[in-house]
Amino acid sequence: MKIAVIGAGYVGLVTGVSLAEIGHHVTCVDVDHEKVAMMTKGYSPIYEPDLEEMMRRNLHHGRLNFTTSHQKAFEEVEVIYLAVGTPQLPDGTADLQYIDQAANAIGTSLQKECIVVTKSTVPVGTNIRIKALIEEKSTNKIKVDIVSNPEFLREGSAVYDTFHGDRIVIGAENQEAAEVLERINQPFHIPIYHTDLNSAEMIKYASNAFLATKISFINEISAICEKVGANVDDVALGMGKDRRIGEQFLKAGIGYGGSCFPKDTNALVQLAGNNQHNFKLLQSVIEVNHSQQMKLIEKTREAVGDIQGKRVALLGLAFKPNTDDMREAASIPIAHALNELGAEIVAYDPIAVKNAKQYLPIGIRYEESLINTLADADVALILTEWKEIKTLDLSHYINWMASPVIVDGRNCYPLDEVEKYPLHYVSIGRPTVNRRASLSVN
Repeated sequence: MKIAVIGAGYVGLVTGVSLAEIGHHVTCVDVDHEKVAMMTKGYSPIYEPDLEEMMRRNLHHGRLNFTTSHQKAFEEVEVIYLAVGTPQLPDGTADLQYIDQAANAIGTSLQKECIVVTKSTVPVGTNIRIKALIEEKSTNKIKVDIVSNPEFLREGSAVYDTFHGDRIVIGAENQEAAEVLERINQPFHIPIYHTDLNSAEMIKYASNAFLATKISFINEISAICEKVGANVDDVALGMGKDRRIGEQFLKAGIGYGGSCFPKDTNALVQLAGNNQHNFKLLQSVIEVNHSQQMKLIEKTREAVGDIQGKRVALLGLAFKPNTDDMREAASIPIAHALNELGAEIVAYDPIAVKNAKQYLPIGIRYEESLINTLADADVALILTEWKEIKTLDLSHYINWMASPVIVDGRNCYPLDEVEKYPLHYVSIGRPTVNRRASLSVN
């Protein structure tokens, strides 16, 4: 089919490229001229494994195009996907200005009947609003059908998730439009679930809120584990073996971040409040997540004392591995807190440094290798569980640092392995290992 995708960010670009990969003819439209020129040459503006290779393959085969012109993108189009951003407003609600702009562009530029599919995460009722806006702006009184098709992609695994998802949700106002979306997605060979527009919108928010709840829950359990001498890794594994609970998202650490969980949990709390429901559980989930990040500062002060003048190595800056996304990354409040305490901060991330500089305090020194970052450091804080950090030989902390103290916010290393080295190792919800003291006595 001939498809247009409005918005070439994480969701839009991955969606467009993936639809081209399964045989559709896709034009991605974005208002950023520089970004469109970059993508036309086969370069991705975001870091996402396997995406750039797939882009170039489909550009070569003529199934993928990029433009800044809505009119060009809509020529003979059969389906239009909306994949623009819905950032968070100060009160926690979703900012729909880009949705409105896209709907207006469709209304003024569309020349034939088509289906409009909303990929963007939007509050319940937004799809009806989109249709009304399109019809209001349409001078030709062209009919459009609206479908809600929320995405469930993990940044850093978005391409994989597109082709190996658990389900595809299609919420539609009529059966014909739903069947068209089902045919579009059939080549993915993923189970398809049909529902109404409002329920599809709610499924997205409810899914992210539940996953965020699991993360905050296990972080609260980790705090109790520290007080009673239990190991949260063992507790999480024992819980997760129960199929009713599941092992995923039971990883203790310094909380969730990124573009989805923080925004969507806040938006759902606001949505509930706007409908006279006090969502106490989700409010607590958000509160726990905020406090979790600052626990790493407390643990660092306990390990090294006064932080002023100490050289602190930050290992990993992105909110998660395999992405350069810094939105709501734990490194942001942690770096600012360390800066206010007078630390000398040296930071490393294999991908996200360029974006990190927009969020982190001025004066941080960025290094291009773990060796240079750890050199003469008084303490190392692990903030992102990149593979090269998780696989780093623990002897390097001893050889490179002035003082081999590790505060691990992602529980990267097994405790039985840590105990083989003269390290002071602090993690989340697990017993502290301080072999430096015992070995110095011996």
